[in-house]
Amino acid sequence: MILLVLLASVLILGVTVYQYDEQTKDYNIQRFERKEAITKETIELELKNKTQYPVNTINLPLIFQDRIYEISAINKLNISLYDLEGKLLKTSLGNAFERIEKKPLSQDIISKLAQNSNHRILKTSHEDDMGFQSSYSYINDPKFKRIGILEVQFTQDNSEIEDELKEFITRLSLVYILMFLIAIALAYFLSSYITRSIKTISDKIQQTKLNKRNEKIILNAASSEIEVLVDAYNSMIDELAESAVKLAKSEREQAWREMAKQVAHEIKNPLTPMRLTVQSFERKFNPTEENAKEKLAEYSQTLIQQIDVMSSIASAFSDFAKMPSQKREKIEVIGVVKMALDIFNEEYIEYLPLEKELFAYLDKTQLIRIVTNLVKNADQASENCTNKRIEVKVSSEGNNIKITVSDSGKGISEEVKQLIFEPKFTTKSSGMGLGLPMIKNIIEAYDGSISFTSEEEIGTVFTVILPKT
Repeated sequence: MILLVLLASVLILGVTVYQYDEQTKDYNIQRFERKEAITKETIELELKNKTQYPVNTINLPLIFQDRIYEISAINKLNISLYDLEGKLLKTSLGNAFERIEKKPLSQDIISKLAQNSNHRILKTSHEDDMGFQSSYSYINDPKFKRIGILEVQFTQDNSEIEDELKEFITRLSLVYILMFLIAIALAYFLSSYITRSIKTISDKIQQTKLNKRNEKIILNAASSEIEVLVDAYNSMIDELAESAVKLAKSEREQAWREMAKQVAHEIKNPLTPMRLTVQSFERKFNPTEENAKEKLAEYSQTLIQQIDVMSSIASAFSDFAKMPSQKREKIEVIGVVKMALDIFNEEYIEYLPLEKELFAYLDKTQLIRIVTNLVKNADQASENCTNKRIEVKVSSEGNNIKITVSDSGKGISEEVKQLIFEPKFTTKSSGMGLGLPMIKNIIEAYDGSISFTSEEEIGTVFTVILPKT
């Protein structure tokens, strides 16, 4: 809109100047032609009425001795009379007592005048910022015999028209400046009106999430195009809500299927040896034997062990399924980590605290659980490795606690690094793959983080960051 107004202003200004210039030229030409025609008629009448002197070339200065000044003054023209050779005979320049020297006509003008079909030529010249229009034609006696050449010169004074043009352009410029400012204001409010609706839609789209309830867009005043867009967005929100419900239901069903499969698989493992033990006991047990009590005790112990395994499986799944409850209390981290490591008697496990004391608001039991799980994994990863070495370090980093557990085990391959924290995934021949996901849940419940770096055949380093408060 602003560009159109500006372009229209420039074009209209250019057309106006051009039109004024053309009108001025046409006006000057028509005005000059009128004055020239009147002058010629006056001269012809003078030649017909003058009987004192014979009408010929020699007497032209005498015939128009004083009259030429009157004709020049009446028509506001400069009049000059020449003979047929171009020699000046009489001119109105100056006055009757002052003679102005003027050059004779050039042969070019004389030849062009003779060759012109109308026996009339026009010349335009400029001198000292003044424009001049001159016409040349023949002077005829009453018998239409050529006796001289008439030059009529009109001074073009366009200063009044130019002043009028400047005044008009000034007024037009003020009008267009006002229109330009109005256009800017209209464009600003119009664009603000349009973009306000678009900004609302953009904000809502950015806030759209699959896992939360999304609000619909309600606009009280908007264009029809924006309303179509808003209706499409609101319809999408309804469809998204339905899809989210279906997806959540599908995910829950899939999770229960996977969990049921895992539980069934883990429970079947101890049930098989229990079945074999019962069948063997039923087949071989003889209550009359001397060592019948010992065999019964051995049988009972085997069943109890398998039952304990099944109980640990149920406990592990139960712990993983529920979000760890936080019990924040002020604990001395260095001592709690040492307490967690006291159950390990291996000499290759080293505890290297970098602080003498370190306090934080954490759950003591869950911190022990984190350290114990990481050290167990490091120990199992170092099996069948020479030069076993496990290091546990605790340090302070600003408002956080940093715990690192490093081992010299077989490392983790690139193919499984992304699966380390996935439930059910394990690289061990035994285990349910719930340890790392479980402690990851605990750490993230404290707004902490757990990460690792590993190189095959060199070792792995797990890093835990927990806030102090």
